[in-house]
Amino acid sequence: MLKSRDLALIAIFAGVIAALGLIPAVSPFGGSVPITAQSMGIMLAGAILGAKRGALSVLLLLALVAIGLPLLSGGRGGLGVFAGPSVGYLIGFPLAAWLIGRLTESIGRPYRLTLGVMANILGGVIALNVVGIVGMAIVLEVSLVKATALAAVFMPGDLVKAVVTAFVAAGVHAAYPGLIPARAPRTAPADRVSV
Repeated sequence: MLKSRDLALIAIFAGVIAALGLIPAVSPFGGSVPITAQSMGIMLAGAILGAKRGALSVLLLLALVAIGLPLLSGGRGGLGVFAGPSVGYLIGFPLAAWLIGRLTESIGRPYRLTLGVMANILGGVIALNVVGIVGMAIVLEVSLVKATALAAVFMPGDLVKAVVTAFVAAGVHAAYPGLIPARAPRTAPADRVSV
């Protein structure tokens, strides 16, 4: 059962992701999928809120987009965006937030920058791009190799977002340490007593 604080955090992060969509998108080399700051919002949701709340904040955003609100980069919204080349990325958004959140939770408190960057790369770069590339290949009717080549121009930027996200998350977790659970203390195994 979600508490009112959880619901508020989910709504706030859906708003953060939407606000990052206001930053103008860049389409290098005429690419069909623009580079946006929203993928950093997905990473932030998982890295700060954890798996469940992070994924729910993304699902809330996608539900609002589906009913027509123009919350995606470039003021896009409506069911039509789920039929475009970026559909794989949209489907991958909650998965990426969940995976980053799960990895962050398994690391526990205190948040560690290097492990945070690795979690962001695994969830927000690798997993998100795998799903996004498959979706792009299907919609554009191109091979996975061609779709991967189209997506490759975005990956250096995604890596930068993963690092920036880790720095932001480290600051937030330092200020609000209760957002993710503490690591369980390691205990030495009890000595076996033979009789």
